[in-house]
Amino acid sequence: MKIAILGYGLEGQAARDYWGKDNNIIICDRNPELALPDGVAGQLGDDYLNGLEHFDLVVRSPQIHPRFLSNVAPGKLTSNVNEFVRVCPSRNIIGVTGTKGKGTTSTLVAEILRAAGKTVHLGGNIGVPALAMLKAAIEPNDYVVLELSNFQLIDLKQSPHIAVCLMVVPEHLDWHIDFEEYTSAKQQLFIHQTSEDTAIYYPDNENSVRIAGASPGRKLPYCRTPGARVMDGIIAIDNTEICHVDELKLLGEHNWQNVCAAVTAVWQITQDVDAIHQVLSTFAGLPHRIELVREHNSVRYYNDSFATGLGATQAAINAVPGPKVVVLGGHDRMLSLDGFGAFAAVNAGEFRIALLIGASTQRLAKSLTDAGFTNYVTREDITTMSQIVSVATEMAHSGDAVVLSPGFASFDMFKNFEDRGNQFRTAVNDL
Repeated sequence: MKIAILGYGLEGQAARDYWGKDNNIIICDRNPELALPDGVAGQLGDDYLNGLEHFDLVVRSPQIHPRFLSNVAPGKLTSNVNEFVRVCPSRNIIGVTGTKGKGTTSTLVAEILRAAGKTVHLGGNIGVPALAMLKAAIEPNDYVVLELSNFQLIDLKQSPHIAVCLMVVPEHLDWHIDFEEYTSAKQQLFIHQTSEDTAIYYPDNENSVRIAGASPGRKLPYCRTPGARVMDGIIAIDNTEICHVDELKLLGEHNWQNVCAAVTAVWQITQDVDAIHQVLSTFAGLPHRIELVREHNSVRYYNDSFATGLGATQAAINAVPGPKVVVLGGHDRMLSLDGFGAFAAVNAGEFRIALLIGASTQRLAKSLTDAGFTNYVTREDITTMSQIVSVATEMAHSGDAVVLSPGFASFDMFKNFEDRGNQFRTAVNDL
């Protein structure tokens, strides 16, 4: 069979490993200088999507929008996640989506199920690509937790038994045609469910309600009964107390939502309160999510590089205690800045000063000024993370926190949010 693999990132590599034996593989990638595996042919450069109608199977990688693949017959187009869900030996699949919090919620679900004695496989948009998970010899009674992005979901053909939708706000509008397409992509996680399946959603976010509402299965809210919710400082579900919010290692009230989503999901599988409590009271979060790097000269440094939207930045500012020097900015995808300036002005007491960096600087500065927040410094001349950390350190007072929570994508200065966060860690540890 002649197979085109579109894009050769982690998912493309997993697809090549999966289909490589006994098939004629062609790797199609925009990068004309891509180093190809030995014995594998390539179609590289600007014309990498030409002639796809002549392949028996075309495997789409997440970065490639399906609208560019109109020359591929629907029956010949698949993806890493579609193939995984089709062949996975276990039907015990839990899918998690949303704008932010997917990784934290997915990891909590996986860790709680493991603590309860289940065999669990975690992957998708986090860690291991879906097809690479098959190397772990998944058994029919195992559990699979998939964190799934809009890029992966837009052409999903099957839905998992338990699907979770966290808060959804505008994001990735440089890739999608519009916000409607973004939410429609996330609906695919639910729309193919059956009446025997469960759709879990955040009832205070109308987008989450609408997305999960596409499911023909049972609808179950979290942060509200009958799902897990916080009541008088206690996380509880089904009149069962799990733990006090003060016991959580995760910073910020926004993480209470992630915890309630995870507890609601696992409660459909196990009511092992000890296992749930153990994980919630020890899990401190994923890298690059409000991660305390160190304290130096009475200043705390937090890496929140994963914050690529200003909603996440607001959550970090609320979560980190005390006055803050916040590093803001990056690649500008022209998302709305409405509301952030007002938030900064209202919270100016703790949001002491902002260091604006990157391509978004001028638009962000105008938005802040228009809202009456002028406690910012623009530094478009900064080109390295060591410079960013040095300037932020000079601004910080004893007892402050320096928080890298950019609110924008990283592509103007860094490879990705991991690269940005890792460079921040290194620069802070070099102080």
